[in-house]
Amino acid sequence: MRGKRDHQGRRLGFNLGLAGAAAAVLWVAGLFQFASLVPKQVADPSTRTDAIVVLTGGSRRLGEGLELLSRGLAEKLFVSGVYQGVDVRELLQIVRRNPRELETQIGIGNATNTAENALETMAWMRARDYRSLRLVTAAYHMPRSLLEFRHAMPAVTLVAHPVFPENVKQDRWWAWPGTGSLMIGEYNKFLLAWSRHWAGRILEKASPGPGRQNASAKS
Repeated sequence: MRGKRDHQGRRLGFNLGLAGAAAAVLWVAGLFQFASLVPKQVADPSTRTDAIVVLTGGSRRLGEGLELLSRGLAEKLFVSGVYQGVDVRELLQIVRRNPRELETQIGIGNATNTAENALETMAWMRARDYRSLRLVTAAYHMPRSLLEFRHAMPAVTLVAHPVFPENVKQDRWWAWPGTGSLMIGEYNKFLLAWSRHWAGRILEKASPGPGRQNASAKS
C-alpha cells in the first residue's frame, strides 16, 4: 500500500512539473508575441480625430499631444491621469507652451491606472458626443492601453500614436535588462487585464438577462 502511495505521489509530482513547464513555455511564447505588438512607429500620423487623449507618465507624451493639437489634428486634448490640483496652465508650463494659446482646448483628469484612464476618457468623450480619438502613450504601454480603451469604448475609433522613450530599447529588448524588465512587467499587466475582461464576459453570458428572468418568472 505504501509503495502504491509513493508511486502515485511521484506521478502527481511529475504531472505537476510537466504542467508547470508547459505553462512556462506558453508564458515565454506569449511574452515574445506581446513584444511584437509593441509599435515601432506611428502608423497613422495624419488622420484627424475628434479628440487627442494623452495618458500621463512623462513630459514627452504631453509635448507630443500638444504638438498634435497645435497642428489641428483634433479640436480638444484630454490629459488623463493628472493628479488633483494640477491645472492646464501648469501642464502647459511643463512643456513650455504659451498658456493663452491652447488652454481652452484642454481638459484634465485624475485617473490612477490604465483602466481608470479608459473609464474617465469614456465619460469625457460621451459628454461631448465624440466618436474618435488619437491615443498618445509610450509604445510599450500601447497594447494594454488599446485593450482597456477598446473594452470601455467599443464603438469609438481609436488611432494609436505611440511615443518612444529614449531609455527603452525596443530592438533586441531581451538583451537590455531595464527594457526586458519593463516588457515583462507590462506583459504581466496585459495578461491580468485580458483575464479580467475575459472573466467579465463569461460571467455576463452566464448571468440571466432581463429577458431570461421574465421568461423564468412566467414559466
